[in-house]
Amino acid sequence: MPDLFDSPSATPPKAPRPLADRIRPTRLSEVIGQTRVLANDGPLGSMLAAGSLSSLILWGPPGVGKTTIARLLADETDLAFVQISAIFTGVPELRRVFEAARLRRQQGRGTLLFVDEIHRFNKAQQDGFLPHMEDGTILLVGATTENPSFELNAALLSRAQVIVLERLSLAELELLAQRAERELGQKLPLTPEARDALLGMADGDGRACLNLIEQVAAWKATAPLDTDAMAQRLMRRAAKYDKSGDEHYNLISALHKSVRGSDPDAALYWFARMLEGGEDPRYLARRITRMAVEDIGLADPAAARHCLDAWAIYERLGSPEGELALAQAVIYLALAPKSNAGYAAYKGARAEARRTGSLMPPAHILNAPTKLMKDQGYGAGYAYDHDAEHGFSGQNYFPDGMKRPVLYLPVERGFERELKRRLDWFVSQRLKRGG
Repeated sequence: MPDLFDSPSATPPKAPRPLADRIRPTRLSEVIGQTRVLANDGPLGSMLAAGSLSSLILWGPPGVGKTTIARLLADETDLAFVQISAIFTGVPELRRVFEAARLRRQQGRGTLLFVDEIHRFNKAQQDGFLPHMEDGTILLVGATTENPSFELNAALLSRAQVIVLERLSLAELELLAQRAERELGQKLPLTPEARDALLGMADGDGRACLNLIEQVAAWKATAPLDTDAMAQRLMRRAAKYDKSGDEHYNLISALHKSVRGSDPDAALYWFARMLEGGEDPRYLARRITRMAVEDIGLADPAAARHCLDAWAIYERLGSPEGELALAQAVIYLALAPKSNAGYAAYKGARAEARRTGSLMPPAHILNAPTKLMKDQGYGAGYAYDHDAEHGFSGQNYFPDGMKRPVLYLPVERGFERELKRRLDWFVSQRLKRGG
């Protein structure tokens, strides 16, 4: 007896379908958003016009049309569409997919293999796609919400073009809402202000927007609901934030650059966004301490101490009180004088060390604890700086024959202004002594 649950005929023709499925585009021209990549002069539009679609990685946040675009690309190019998810697919299933694609190719038809969450495959599994991509058995379209540069093999990326898809704008979400209303045959029972708030709650996610619309459309409202009434019935969608994903790095980058740009308000905003997303305050404490040494440095030597004190206060008080100390450290850093001179000097020194290899220090600054070392000239001619005029001998401390590099270039800001004055004096004294 056949299993009714596995039989296609078991699904009644009028079975309920989610709104997102009912209004799914049937042509690429119907896709809302992603105009930049789908336009005639965009990367996908150009490929289709030339009749030469290549393997792709669709990178973008949830609900922006990655699956829909992949399915429609298969329709446009007359390729068989096969969809798998990296979460539920193992090596045996992949082998069956590749074998079916090989047989299909022998019969004269290609296969567009859509792999959702492709970043979930490990590096060895990703390598398994390569021979089938190279011999034309499959045209791979992978979808990922994570940065491909970090999550996908270089070999795989070299054989596929990365297409960046963007979150939907409010105007695009409004077009989506209008399309949904036409399908539903009714207007949403919301005031204009509540409608705008609903679209904002979707946070650029088209699928989430349609799910919210479907909920609102099911209400038996006798009059349009305002924003407060709508908020009582709907839970606000949590902002998209993955503590280990790409959004994590986007927000910490925004915080770091706001501090570097001396904007305390923007820095506090991104700091708060990360906390609201559930970020570990200890991670933020470590990162703001790094900002102090990287972007402020010796222009304000107290900045790093201020961060460490805030970190210690957080460890003593915990959340939420301790987070105020971290917020104050963020404000302090944003308003501190900025200098990356120490950071640049450190990187320059590392580069010089790699370039010069294993050059010996000059003999006069080598210790000579044995007679043999003294006989070899170790320590000969060393000038003890405390005995020199002004406590400065001006001797050379770089390897013999190495051109003296200039690594530390202090700025005319904060405490580094004083350090620059001191450095300039030492340079002038070194020149006087022929150094």
